[in-house]
Amino acid sequence: MLNKLCINNMDVAGKRCFVRVDFNVPFDEFQKITDDTRIRGALPTINDLIDRGAKVILASHLGRPDGERKMKYSLQLVQQRLARLLNREVRFATDCVGPDVEKMAAELKAGDILLLENLRFHKEEEENDPEFSKQLANLADVYINDAFGTAHRAHASTEGITHHVKQAGCGYLMKKEIEYFNRSVANPVRPVVAIVGGAKASTKIKVFMNLIDRVDKIIVGGGLAFTFYKALGYNVGKNKVEENMLQAVTEIKQKARDKGVKFYLPVDFVVAEKLDPRATTKVVPAKEVPTDWVAPDIGPASVMLFSEVLHDAKTIIWNGPMGVFEMDQFSRGTMAMVRAVANAYALTIAGGGDTDVAIHRAGESDKFSFISTGGGAFLELLEGKTLPAIAALTDA
Repeated sequence: MLNKLCINNMDVAGKRCFVRVDFNVPFDEFQKITDDTRIRGALPTINDLIDRGAKVILASHLGRPDGERKMKYSLQLVQQRLARLLNREVRFATDCVGPDVEKMAAELKAGDILLLENLRFHKEEEENDPEFSKQLANLADVYINDAFGTAHRAHASTEGITHHVKQAGCGYLMKKEIEYFNRSVANPVRPVVAIVGGAKASTKIKVFMNLIDRVDKIIVGGGLAFTFYKALGYNVGKNKVEENMLQAVTEIKQKARDKGVKFYLPVDFVVAEKLDPRATTKVVPAKEVPTDWVAPDIGPASVMLFSEVLHDAKTIIWNGPMGVFEMDQFSRGTMAMVRAVANAYALTIAGGGDTDVAIHRAGESDKFSFISTGGGAFLELLEGKTLPAIAALTDA
């Protein structure tokens, strides 16, 4: 996947560069941005293009307007924050295609920045419509994709447009994502330990199947562990089990055994009478979860076991929390694992919405080698899939 054309090897001076960014940032009820991490993530690419005398055209989606002009999803809200972060003027186009936008793009001078309106105001964006793709391509001379978070989607601005430009390369954020994925999954330094958590086994079956071929040890946590325990015949209390996944998790365990991959499940849990911060709690061995209780977190013995497993790891890949960390009372297991990974002498890569939230909440993000910006895209890479937006880029 690394053999793609990248921005540092592209001739951009004086050229109109269409840059697909991911400015899909969260807002509060007052239309204020609550987290601008994704905007900041695009700054290295934007600044490099400005420094090299390019004419920069930025395109993104925001929210799910479903092909309609819903102004609460207007990227004008992002324009002001971007201008402040760059400390320079950012022009704004009230649409992303059409004669008015083409005129604005044609009038750009070296170092100018034009932010287009939300791509998803047009249903053709998500439909990967060829005509819409061509209209986007008409705005520019070269195409750069720096939106890893949407790389698993074959949309007009991520895949379709590449068929109508001479060169399609990746920006610095995309380049970093690809490089770290290669270093952690495709060509890792061994031993490799994968930590797979989250609520549902069904969302991680393909991840397990792919990782067993690539890693040395797998740690399992979160609600999905109970589907494994049910398959082993244990009492799982009131914890959710996906009955239709029992055969699949049995096959995963068998494949791991056949491949010599060590598989670690929690050995104890924090159990509660109900999922409530004020509920009575206690720690019990994994085989002794009370019939009417839930287990929203792994216990201290599991944390100790998992920390020992990480001890000699040279590469650690993490996707999915260990429990319901959103409630303080049930966050100890996930937070302890964040610290264990953060302090490991290994290349550490984490991804998936809840995982990065937990890492930031623990204040340990600086100690991770890399935290992926793509939830679904990161998951699909872990499943061994080819991402259409990356496949569409020009080969180096």
